[in-house]
Amino acid sequence: MPQPSFLAASLFVALGGGAGAWLRFLVGRAWTAMLGPVRASEFPYGTLTVNVLGSLFMGLLIGWLARFGSHGEGTRLFLAIGLLGGFTTFSSFSLDIVTLAERGQLGLAAFYTGISVIAGVMSLFLGLWIMRHA
Repeated sequence: MPQPSFLAASLFVALGGGAGAWLRFLVGRAWTAMLGPVRASEFPYGTLTVNVLGSLFMGLLIGWLARFGSHGEGTRLFLAIGLLGGFTTFSSFSLDIVTLAERGQLGLAAFYTGISVIAGVMSLFLGLWIMRHA
């Protein structure tokens, strides 16, 4: 199958991303509806849920594509990059780690995991600090 044009690829990602973000929003709303706003705010239930589900779905999708073949680049762009990327980037992060590990690059996988978490959290603190002291 031919590769989609940049415009078509962008559309696949944008549509999937919008749907994934909306699903992430619904998960958060569901937790708030089940627990009430006060209890739901005591722990990031929604974030944990989308991170775990997104990683499971990414594994299922990539495994399915590897086993049964791709149904075109548009399918991968819409589902993996768009839908699951919009649902949670943690699923992409998890896939990157597993890919490095499966290649036998365990040290690089550990480094990527550590630097991503540490740099991400430190960058968030830095952003907050800048805005609070600007």
